[in-house]
Amino acid sequence: MNNEASQIPGMTDIASEDSELRLEKQVCFSLYSASNALVRAYKPLLKTIGLTYLQYMTMMVLWERTPMTVKEIGDKLHLDSGTLTPLIKRLQDKELIKKVRSDKDERKVYVHLTEQGSQLEDKAKEIPGALM
Repeated sequence: MNNEASQIPGMTDIASEDSELRLEKQVCFSLYSASNALVRAYKPLLKTIGLTYLQYMTMMVLWERTPMTVKEIGDKLHLDSGTLTPLIKRLQDKELIKKVRSDKDERKVYVHLTEQGSQLEDKAKEIPGALM
C-alpha cells in the first residue's frame, strides 16, 4: 500500500504496484507531462511578444510560407477548424495576419502575414535560444 494513501483514513491504493493501469506507467501521461512543461517554459518568453504557444506555432508556419490556406495551416499544425478558427481570429485582431477569400474558389480562405506580423519574426528569433 502507498505510504501517502495509508496516512488518510479510509483511502486505499487499489491498483497493485505492477498494474499496467498505474498512471506513472503510461507513456501517454509522460508525453502529456513533458508537453505541458514545455508550454509552461515558453509562456514567459512568448509573453514578451504577446503570443500564446499556439499563436506562436501558427506564426512560425506563416513565417515559413505565406499565404497559406486555413486548411494548410490546420494540416501543418494538426489542428481542427474548431481550434484554428478562433486562433486565427485572435491573430487577426492583433493585426498580425489578414484573411483573404480566394477569387477562384470562395471556399478557400488564405491567411497572409501583415507587415506587423512579418516584423514580429525578428523579435521571435530570440525565443528558441532563450528557451535553451
